[in-house]
Amino acid sequence: MMKYQPKDSFKSPRFCGVRTFMRLPFVEQLDEHMDFVITGIPFDSGQSFRTGARFGPEAIRDFSILLRPYNPEQDINIFDYISGIDYGDIPIIPGYISETYKKIEEELTPVIEKGIIPISLGGDHSITLGELRAIVKKHGPVALLQFDAHSDTWDSYFDQKYNHGTVFRRAIEEGLIDVSRSLQIGMRGGLYGPEDLQDARDLGLGVYTTNDYKRMGVEKMLEVIHERVANGPVFLSFDIDFLDPVYAPGTGTPEVSGANIDDALTFVRGLTNIDFVGFDLVEVLPAYDHGQITAAAAANIVYEFITLIALAKKEKLEKKERVEDLETQLNK
Repeated sequence: MMKYQPKDSFKSPRFCGVRTFMRLPFVEQLDEHMDFVITGIPFDSGQSFRTGARFGPEAIRDFSILLRPYNPEQDINIFDYISGIDYGDIPIIPGYISETYKKIEEELTPVIEKGIIPISLGGDHSITLGELRAIVKKHGPVALLQFDAHSDTWDSYFDQKYNHGTVFRRAIEEGLIDVSRSLQIGMRGGLYGPEDLQDARDLGLGVYTTNDYKRMGVEKMLEVIHERVANGPVFLSFDIDFLDPVYAPGTGTPEVSGANIDDALTFVRGLTNIDFVGFDLVEVLPAYDHGQITAAAAANIVYEFITLIALAKKEKLEKKERVEDLETQLNK
């Protein structure tokens, strides 16, 4: 059986070779042995302030060469259980958002149909609409678990219906999101009025500000997440501006007083036993990222996404073994 895993950095220096996420093989053909694919979506024509997130996938991949296969925090050697590749970038069309959505949907649909979990690197947050359109064709409406400083539920921005500030209103209108099971965490910063967050709540989303989660604590917030998403498919969308600019200066719309990287990683590590069918990480803007601080945070968060897939596969295999052992004992 062909198993896709990173190059061995004891045999090949990290600075050698083409940059792929975590030094995974660059493969453009899908097969049944893949559990996940990393794909870049370098589109930033939906941004409203700073542009440049089209270079986010490249920056995240560049830092990710430092990641190693054993995750000590979760006590798992990831590639003992799963196989994954870097699938390259989706050929987006700069400046043309509707056409880019079609490209995203076309490229991700065969991935999802094969039961492979896509992990997408943005790009601005507008890309998530194309991802959800592809995912829903197989899984139906999914729960949205969103870590973000902004709800992205405005009806329009500059009188335009499609951009990174309207993406989740459009997704809800299209029936892509099961709002009864969905959560937005980390909202903060100035607003145009109280209706901005209330609109998200009125759409049916569970909305928690950064101050809400800090008062509750990460562990209590994790309990709320698990209770809310419950059983059923979940899509995790992580906007890097969930983090305070101290930990993620390289982003398009930074907001002060955000989460620290410890909280962010604790959140993601706590999302075990959830049926994730897709992930993305968006809004990394390397032109403002001195010392690769933001890229480091992003790469490590994506690493934890992959770890969640490995933990789920490990649990499934161990459950199968327990059932087989029980059947053997009963047949004796």
